[in-house]
Amino acid sequence: MNYRIAIRPRLQVARQSPDDQTPPSLDTGVLMQLLEHIQAGGSIASACRVTALSYRHVWGLLRSAEEVFGGALLVKQRGTGTRLTPLAETLLRAQQRIDARLAPMLSSLASELETELARVVATDGDALRLYASHGFAVEALVERLKAGQFPLELRFRNSAEAVAALAHRECDLAGFHIPLGPFENEALRYYRQWLDPRRHRLVHLATRNQGLFVAPGNPKYILALADLARSDVRFVNRQAGSGTRMLLELMLGAAGLTPQRVNGFDTTEFTHAAVAAYIASGMADAGFGVQTAAQKFGLEFVPLARERYFFAVERQALDTGLMRDVLALLGSADFRQVINALPGYDGALSGQILTLDEAFPEMVSR
Repeated sequence: MNYRIAIRPRLQVARQSPDDQTPPSLDTGVLMQLLEHIQAGGSIASACRVTALSYRHVWGLLRSAEEVFGGALLVKQRGTGTRLTPLAETLLRAQQRIDARLAPMLSSLASELETELARVVATDGDALRLYASHGFAVEALVERLKAGQFPLELRFRNSAEAVAALAHRECDLAGFHIPLGPFENEALRYYRQWLDPRRHRLVHLATRNQGLFVAPGNPKYILALADLARSDVRFVNRQAGSGTRMLLELMLGAAGLTPQRVNGFDTTEFTHAAVAAYIASGMADAGFGVQTAAQKFGLEFVPLARERYFFAVERQALDTGLMRDVLALLGSADFRQVINALPGYDGALSGQILTLDEAFPEMVSR
């Protein structure tokens, strides 16, 4: 028996009371869903249909929320439907930022709990141990594995941690990414301390675009890395150890820019989506990450690099039953179509198995 556990964060809000009484609080779980559907559909009625809640119940919840927040959440206009007020938009952006920041941690925790439960009831043997950074193609794969009832032990780790875990036989698949072009060899040299050409093989997941995230309309006209050194530009970075952070540092070095010249270089988020949500909230002007995240949050994207995402795997594990099934899924036409639907991603080679020398023919084998 396989278990599926979901952990979702939500806001619990109460207005501070001037006396000693405990003020009533509001659980915003349903409220955020309603605001999201009202924003998408332009009416309360459409949100009621999607959520299967009565009009009366929805109005009651909205009025209670407005009392707690002390302001209107909706504006109804003749002929144009219902739209969110700036207060409601701020609440939605806050929830999006929470979800983007905590999603990897909560997904890993949910996977740990699933594994523990399975072990307690002694079900179905070993699980596939997948360690990888949180990304959109990886997320698509995890969804397919769970839908197919694959026993899965998921840990979201940065690229360096994932490959190091594989070297110590702590996982079965380790996700990492290498830029195409002038920074390929330097990036690969970093991971080669854990990868053995005789022991490991690479499984291609996707090729994807990396670049700058900027606000809609690009009001500060940020077009290149050099613009990050401007005093009027606030930047938000990925965490140290991530492959995206390493690529950015390589590119900055090639452009003659030091991290100290970038305002906000030490402000970090754990995922591409969290970086995009941070910018969408107006807390920064620019970030660096994959195109899909920028488009998901309505941001402009300035492409700067192309990279390949691989899973490293033990050569001897390729012939095991579970791994064969996973590889078949990765190479299927259906899964490649899913990858191709992600903005900036190319899944044409998904599932291809390579030696390190085949993947990187210009590197000299050790």
